[in-house]
Amino acid sequence: MASTSGLSRRRAVPSASSPPASGTSHLSTSQGHARPASPAALPTAQPGHKIAYDERDLGDVEEDRINPRLTLMEEVLLLGLKDKQGYLSFWNDNISYTLRGCIVLELALRHRIAMVRDPGRRRFPLADRYIEVVDDRLTGEVLLDEALKMMKGSERMSVGTWIDLMSGETWNVMKIGYQLKQVRERLAKGLVDKGVLRTEKRNFLLFDMATHPVSDPAFKDDVLRRTLGLLTARTAAVPTSHLYGDAVRYRTVRAVAMVCAAFAANVLENALVHLGYDQRENAFAKADELLADFSQWPFGAYREGGDIGGGGAGGGGGAGAGAGGRPRPAGIATGGSAASAESANLAEIMRLARLEIVGQGSGDEPGDAERQTMRELHLEVVAACIEVFRRMDSLL
Repeated sequence: MASTSGLSRRRAVPSASSPPASGTSHLSTSQGHARPASPAALPTAQPGHKIAYDERDLGDVEEDRINPRLTLMEEVLLLGLKDKQGYLSFWNDNISYTLRGCIVLELALRHRIAMVRDPGRRRFPLADRYIEVVDDRLTGEVLLDEALKMMKGSERMSVGTWIDLMSGETWNVMKIGYQLKQVRERLAKGLVDKGVLRTEKRNFLLFDMATHPVSDPAFKDDVLRRTLGLLTARTAAVPTSHLYGDAVRYRTVRAVAMVCAAFAANVLENALVHLGYDQRENAFAKADELLADFSQWPFGAYREGGDIGGGGAGGGGGAGAGAGGRPRPAGIATGGSAASAESANLAEIMRLARLEIVGQGSGDEPGDAERQTMRELHLEVVAACIEVFRRMDSLL
């Protein structure tokens, strides 16, 4: 008979819950098990028993709170998937490259990588500036952790170079091992584990292929609502209820990055298919403006004639010039025309993004000068990735 004073391991029983709403943040759960929020959430031991638990399960609660349930790669993939058929368009050649860029974007938004702190980097274009790993803690997402380990164990390379290598676009046989393979299929399987998709086998006359139709439309509806909220707003105010939850860090920058990635991946049209012709054209034009504004550092620097490289503390890219400057005067008008409202809306998006740069957005705190410098270095990587997307769009 087993001793009553032995050591036993217990897991919290996951509670059945509905999919996340648009304005809430959720704890990430592994398949079949829920992560306890605190030691008090663990099951009560019987007298004489001890309960073992992994402290890492409790230490990542804050990380889960400030990050959304789905990553940028998964949201872009959801926009490209056909709901019932469960596969991407066979003619889309851009989504694979864009998904690799989203991996770099997500690592920067999670404060895992940043620009190398070198004042001389401002001589180079954004996409040619080197990045480095500043936090090697695993994220819990397989693709992100794989990319993070590669960056940690490799020499420093630029944003554009990393995206090229992970996409397999290199003639250097010594670096062919950096390619991330089967990214779309692995993302789809991850969404199956999260309950968003399901797996089916579909016959395509000559071959059978595993497809992943949408199982729970609430997640995709959330992404569509966020996309339409940014691109079709006809008022000066940004519909923050359609963005990520209040606790999510960089929720405005993250939403803009998702729209820019969807535009570069040629899946944005799937979110606008129900709009009229004029509305759809206006939405594409607004996405193009967001792509141009956020592919600069500080955001929107060229239009205002600000310091492109910035002059922040420690050469961190200087969000001070961009964040402290006023929104574009020409974009704010008091007239009632649709064009004036759209310009004012773009200016408001830029204002919210700049507040997040200086730590005054949701899910973040201003902190000291060192923390502010690191925040700028993280977001400079975001601008560099969007610059890579803009170059893709210019080549189409």
